[in-house]
Amino acid sequence: MESVLAYQSSEVDWCEDNFQFSEGVAEFYNTVSSASFFIFAPIMMYLLHPYAKQRTHAVHLVWLMMMIVGVFSAYYHMTLSYMGQLLDELSILWVLAIGYTLWFPRHRFPFFIKDRCTFAGLVFITATLSTVFSFAKPTVNAYALNSITLHILYVLSQEMKSCTDPQIQRLAFTTVAWWALAISCWLSDRLLCGFWRRINFCYLHSFWHILISVASAHGCTLFAYFDAQYEIPFAKPEVHYWPGDNWKVALPYLSVNYKARLQKQC
Repeated sequence: MESVLAYQSSEVDWCEDNFQFSEGVAEFYNTVSSASFFIFAPIMMYLLHPYAKQRTHAVHLVWLMMMIVGVFSAYYHMTLSYMGQLLDELSILWVLAIGYTLWFPRHRFPFFIKDRCTFAGLVFITATLSTVFSFAKPTVNAYALNSITLHILYVLSQEMKSCTDPQIQRLAFTTVAWWALAISCWLSDRLLCGFWRRINFCYLHSFWHILISVASAHGCTLFAYFDAQYEIPFAKPEVHYWPGDNWKVALPYLSVNYKARLQKQC
């Protein structure tokens, strides 16, 4: 047990120099940048609360889990321990599982799935098996998690085929752009570390933390919009931006019409 908790017991070491500023923190910038999950998650929880009230309060689980990702990410990069790595990666896996459960379009369920509860059970079984298999070869876990994004991008491309709203098209483009920047930083830090060390710039993984937080905020809002269109169309969902719709860089969120729900109930 002590070995899996020990500093640098993980087989994965990122490009940033270890113990550069403190004997107790292995990767300083990667640890500090994990705070981005604590910054964006509460904001998005607040911004999407009206949608969650209309749809399901389980939406907040995504952002609670994102904060847990922040805790485990900070712990992992602080210690580079085997346990920290697994906690970091498994928390991300379960964020994805919750997102699939909530927002995967009903009309894209496998043919043998008839309702969302059954689909949630399938996702739970898959995530549980993936949790078990993650102990087999931890060095490939991060690549496996990022590969799930390819399926998400495929689903997004299929949904956008029938979308003609310029605002949603803009949101989809922005979401993919933020993700592309994030994954470029992740891959570059992992695969081109020698180059970044030569120019003394070993901080791309810390950029990944920030960029993937922003991409997640955009992606969750986008799929929440599709979900609202299918499941609660009477609420007339609209995408807006915080702090303001005219800001060039802002966080998207979903607004819903409460009066429409009251009329529907009547």
